Amino acid sequence: MRPAVSVSPVPTPTSGAKADVPVLTSPMVGAPQPEPRDRGTKWRCAATRKAAVSWPRLTVSVSISHAPGPTAGTVEDMATSARVFPAQPLRAVGTMLAVTALLWVVEFYDQVTPADLDQDGIVPRTTDGLEGILWAPLLHGGWAHLIANTLPFLVFGFLVLANGIGRFAVVTAIVWALGGLGVWLTAPDGSVTVGMSGVIFGWLAYLLIRGFFARSGTQILLAVVLFFFWGGILFGVLPGQEGVSWQGHLFGALAGVVAAWLVAPRRRTSTATLAR
Repeated sequence: MRPAVSVSPVPTPTSGAKADVPVLTSPMVGAPQPEPRDRGTKWRCAATRKAAVSWPRLTVSVSISHAPGPTAGTVEDMATSARVFPAQPLRAVGTMLAVTALLWVVEFYDQVTPADLDQDGIVPRTTDGLEGILWAPLLHGGWAHLIANTLPFLVFGFLVLANGIGRFAVVTAIVWALGGLGVWLTAPDGSVTVGMSGVIFGWLAYLLIRGFFARSGTQILLAVVLFFFWGGILFGVLPGQEGVSWQGHLFGALAGVVAAWLVAPRRRTSTATLAR
């Protein structure tokens, strides 16, 4: 909370000082003499001035508490967080295309070499499997898997970039780490989990929820549109489809909600004291 702002009044005369000091002048010869009513007006003005300087100063105190939340953002932060599209859309598109190209290069290398990179995914509840949290989103179980992830990866990533590359990196790191940790804790024994799906579900959950934490009507409207077109994929958090890591989808989505809560700015308020 900002410290109180105090505006000091102009010093007032002491109680012993005279509010009006008469000024003596020598009238010109032949100048008209003031009428009696002028003297009464003069002393009425003097009394008014004396009352004005003797009036006690008025202090107005306005106190507004912080809204509850982990952070308090500046006006600029809140304006940035309320965007629904990147401020530099071409750069955002370029960023997402570059990362997508990286995924395709990794899959191409995995397909044409005997490296078998998929074995470097998340192996649950093993020490070596923890390292897979770092690599799993970059790996895919074949071209069909990668193709299915490419379009939502591009769209959701582009929209997350609306809040800037720094916010994008923080949100992605939270989803990447927490979602992967959830898979490591709950996936079936002997399984290996790979794919960007967990991050995609985290981004979608973040985009659906952030407007409520940031109190942004435009972001909530975007969330409604996204849910209309993409909401069906959220059924992927439920178990039942063989060969699909519902744990990755579920914990990725939960991590996206956590990210939305952590990075959403709260309205900053302050306490001010004004005196006159």
